[in-house]
Amino acid sequence: MPDPQPADLLRHMESLACRAGKLLMSRFRTLLPSEIEFKGLRDLVSAADRESERFLTGEIHRLFPGHGVLGEEFGGGGGDGDWLWYVDPLDGTTNFVHGHPMFCVSIAAAHRGRLAAGVVHAPALGDTFAAASGHGARRNGAPIRVARGVPLARAFLSTGFPYTLDDLAENNIAYFAHLAPRTLAIRRCGSAAIDLAYVAAGIYDGFWELGLGAWDLAAGALLVAEAGGIVTDLDGGEEFLRTGRIVAAEESLHAGLLAALREARSGARDGR
Repeated sequence: MPDPQPADLLRHMESLACRAGKLLMSRFRTLLPSEIEFKGLRDLVSAADRESERFLTGEIHRLFPGHGVLGEEFGGGGGDGDWLWYVDPLDGTTNFVHGHPMFCVSIAAAHRGRLAAGVVHAPALGDTFAAASGHGARRNGAPIRVARGVPLARAFLSTGFPYTLDDLAENNIAYFAHLAPRTLAIRRCGSAAIDLAYVAAGIYDGFWELGLGAWDLAAGALLVAEAGGIVTDLDGGEEFLRTGRIVAAEESLHAGLLAALREARSGARDGR
C-alpha cells in the first residue's frame, strides 16, 4: 500500500488514541484488585493496559497492513521494515490504578527510522497533543511552542525515576540531587509522555529521564521537536529511542541542562 500522508496518518492516530482513551476511562477507578499485577517490584500492569494495547494493535494492523507495531505489554515489531509504530497503551499505570488523572495513551509512527507522527492523549485531563513531521505541534487543535529564553536557574523542569532504581547505579537520584538546588523547581508526574507534551506546550521548560522505553518517548519527542525544542540523549546525540535516556528543552536551556547533567554524572563517578 502507498505510504500514508502526514495529515491522514495523524487523523487516524488521533482517532485511535481517543478511542483507546474512552476504553481507559471506562475502567478508571473501577478496576478490581484481581485486575492489577506487578511486573516487577514497582512496575504495575492492569487489565486496562492490555485491553487498550490489543485494541490499538488490532486497529493499526487493520488500517495499515504491513506496518510493524512495538507495544509496551506485548512487544511485537514485524511489518515490512519501512513503518514502525510505538504504542504505549497506558503511560502512567501506577497513577491510573490509584485514581490519579495523570495518565495517557501515547502513539507514534516512524518511517525508516524517522518519527513521522505522534499523539499523546490524556483523557482524564481533556488534552490531546498531536504532531506530524514538518507540520508543527498542537494541543487540542491549537498550535503550541516550547518556552523561550529560560535560564537554568529559573527553569521549571520535570523528570522521573526508573522502576528498577534499586538495581541501577545510574538511577537518576544523583542527577535530581544535583539539579534541584540549581533550578526553580522539579516535578515528577509519573508519565514521561505527558512530561514531554508539557515541554512542547511550554508548561515545563525542560525534561530529562533515564531507563525509558521507546514507546514512552516517541510521540513526546516528536511533539517537542515540532514545537521548536531540542531532543537528544544524555550524550547530546540522537539515540534516545534506543537508549531510553532523554533530554528535551528549548535550545538555549537544553545546552545548560545537558551541561548540568554531565556535571552530575562526573560528580557521581568521582564520588562527590
